[in-house]
Amino acid sequence: MMTQAMREPHVSGRWAWGAVLAVLTTSSLFAGVPAHAAEAPTYDARAVEVSVSGTHFFDGYGREVVLRGFNVSGETKLAENGGLPFASVEDARKSARAMRELGGANSVRFLLSWTAAEPVRGQVDEVYLSRVTAQIREFLAVGLRVYPDFHQDLFSRYVFDKDSWYSGDGAPRWVVQAGAYPRESCGICAHWGQNITQNQTVKSAMRDFWADRNGIQEAFLDTAQATMAYLAGHLDGAEFAGIAGFDPYNEPYAGQYASGEDGAAWEQGRLWPFYERFRARMDAAGWLDKPALVEPNMFWNSNLSFMKQTGGLAGVGTLGPRYVFNTHFYDQARMSGFFNLSKAKDGEYTADFNSVRNRSTALNAPAIVSEFGHPLTGTSSDKAPSVVKGQYQALDSGLGGRTWWQNPAAAGPVLSATQWQWDIYSGRHHEAMNDNPNKIRTTGDAWNDEDLSAVRLDDSGTPVLRQDARLLDRLYPSAVAGHTLAFLYEDRSRDAGTTTTWSQIPGSMPESARLTGSGLPYGVLVWRGGSASAPTELHLPAGFDPATTTVISDLGTVTGPGTTGAIAIVPEPGGTNARRILLFGASEGLHFALISAAPATAEQRSVVQKEVVRWAAGAGLG
Repeated sequence: MMTQAMREPHVSGRWAWGAVLAVLTTSSLFAGVPAHAAEAPTYDARAVEVSVSGTHFFDGYGREVVLRGFNVSGETKLAENGGLPFASVEDARKSARAMRELGGANSVRFLLSWTAAEPVRGQVDEVYLSRVTAQIREFLAVGLRVYPDFHQDLFSRYVFDKDSWYSGDGAPRWVVQAGAYPRESCGICAHWGQNITQNQTVKSAMRDFWADRNGIQEAFLDTAQATMAYLAGHLDGAEFAGIAGFDPYNEPYAGQYASGEDGAAWEQGRLWPFYERFRARMDAAGWLDKPALVEPNMFWNSNLSFMKQTGGLAGVGTLGPRYVFNTHFYDQARMSGFFNLSKAKDGEYTADFNSVRNRSTALNAPAIVSEFGHPLTGTSSDKAPSVVKGQYQALDSGLGGRTWWQNPAAAGPVLSATQWQWDIYSGRHHEAMNDNPNKIRTTGDAWNDEDLSAVRLDDSGTPVLRQDARLLDRLYPSAVAGHTLAFLYEDRSRDAGTTTTWSQIPGSMPESARLTGSGLPYGVLVWRGGSASAPTELHLPAGFDPATTTVISDLGTVTGPGTTGAIAIVPEPGGTNARRILLFGASEGLHFALISAAPATAEQRSVVQKEVVRWAAGAGLG
């Protein structure tokens, strides 16, 4: 265990590492001078460390932060690399850099394996923890924030027999052996997820965990604490600043409700007390300043009515600054292949994601959608471009594109999110399903016939995207010096070769429509300035050529911003080719920025600026 002396730098003064980080100056980070070298990337810990206040994340400069990225990775569910996301540190480095450059990420949900961490009861495998730490370090090194997750699906792979149709991940073999469960069966199940509610053995194992039968929940908490203490003790101060919190348990479900119990009652009686115990373990491990990203009953927001249950942590009161409301959303109707055969449409998911915003407000805690996405092969894969576009649209704004310009004040906050998933080994696995050498899985994710990875390795070993880059590498407000009032991004992604446009600029803004109507992507951010000591930042997708990118703001207008001035384009921290836009000089009033991939003359920019000023003044933004 970590000693008190080892914990103190993280617990006492928030910037106790200031002396260590003195060379990582604000001026080097924000004046357009890259604060990194290819061999040893550095960044100011104040920019990357995350805290919680009310319904928002903040960095050390007091800016509102949006976390965007991917899950790394479903490979952790497999045995082929010992429960690690990567076969080597070199692969982790390659994947981290690609996630930054190809996916535009600033954050990652990093999957861990309880099976690998505690293969023998009471014995934490520090070799595994050392390898995990080395791989996490590669993501921190390129400026990505990391929040680990002890992942589980269907409780454990050891619930399933070697000849089973399905598999699981999570609990070690000794946990399942202690349960002495009967042979499992899902009956007539068309999808692995049906095991959650139909496989009696899976349900019993889940029930036993929440009841702490045989002390298995307490053992899990011991392992989680040891893992967090190891990370806190083996990452240096700047690296530990990049740890954004911990996700205690993936997709919790009761397994079996007690008589008269429903999802909400189970959350209050079983799930929330577990999170409180986990929170205490975080504190004991030296994670006092980092939030627990807690998930509700996994079925609380299902878009299939017969699966939807009560929950959403509605009965536990407000969460406060030590917790984050952490949920998932999949279009289960379309994923089924038969409940909904249409493609997603403009604004279709706004109600689903506004329910997340509403829970965030009620709980007085930030929200993060830590899983979303859609299969890239199979019967419903043709829906993927529209579904994922719709999910990102609803993450960006609580309004559809057709109504955003008419009522931006109702857009709501931009939601943080990590897409499922980022697995560079997609299609190249060699997994013995349930340890059966006669059932080697190589295709897709190599787990229960899933295939959702946004990335793969080409024949030269280079990471390449499997989805449209316009869809994944997005403009978003990564850090706002003040308070975001509204945000819109029209990615102009392709669906079956056709450019999809959902946002519609009003006829009263003809020059703005002309600038953004060329088929190239554009975005709009409206914010109220605050007292933050650093500029507003937006991630700039690789598809935006800095030489032709146009920024029209109340702070000025420019096509082809340089690396200095009120509007600048500079590298993201971490030594990759990823870029960001910096907006300096915002006072405490109302501000806007329209960012287009299309060039514009000075005269055009002047006219558009006037149009946007008039629009913002009459849009009820206050």
